[in-house]
Amino acid sequence: MLILGLDPGLGTTGWGLIRAEGNRLSHVANGRLKTDTAAPLPRRLAHLDAMLAALIVDHAPDACAVEEVFVNSNPQSTLKLGQARGVVLCAGARVGLEVGEYAARLVKKAVVGVGNADKAQVHAMVSVLLPGVKIDGADAADALAVAICHAHHMASARRIP
Repeated sequence: MLILGLDPGLGTTGWGLIRAEGNRLSHVANGRLKTDTAAPLPRRLAHLDAMLAALIVDHAPDACAVEEVFVNSNPQSTLKLGQARGVVLCAGARVGLEVGEYAARLVKKAVVGVGNADKAQVHAMVSVLLPGVKIDGADAADALAVAICHAHHMASARRIP
C-alpha cells in the first residue's frame, strides 16, 4: 500500500510517500510544494490544488494522511493554514482516497514515542525508520511522519496486507 503523508501549509506543504507492507515501511519519495507569497490568496490555493493533483496522478497513492491544524497565537496564520488544509483534504477526497487525519501530538508519539518531541527528533526518527532516506526539509520530514503514523494505525486495524 502506498501512503501519501501531507503536512499542510500555505507557503510550503510537505509531502512524503511510503510503501507499507504489513509492518515493513519503505521510503518512496518526498518533497515540498511551494506557493508564491506575493500572489493573492485564491491564486495560491489554486496553485496548491494543482500541484497536489499532479502529485497524486504521478504517484497514485492508495491512501492519504494529513496533519490536523493546531491553533497558534496569530488568528490570521491559523485561518490561512486552515484554508490550505482544506485544499489538501479536498485533493485527496476528490480522487476517492481514504484521508486519515492526525493531531501533531499523535504523529510525534507514533514516530518518536512522545507527543512533545521537537522537529529535530521527528526528523531523526524518520531517518531511522526509513533507512537511507534523503529528506527534503522539515516539512517533508513531518509529512513522512504523518504517513508513518497512518501506516501504524492502519496496520493495527489490520488493513494493510
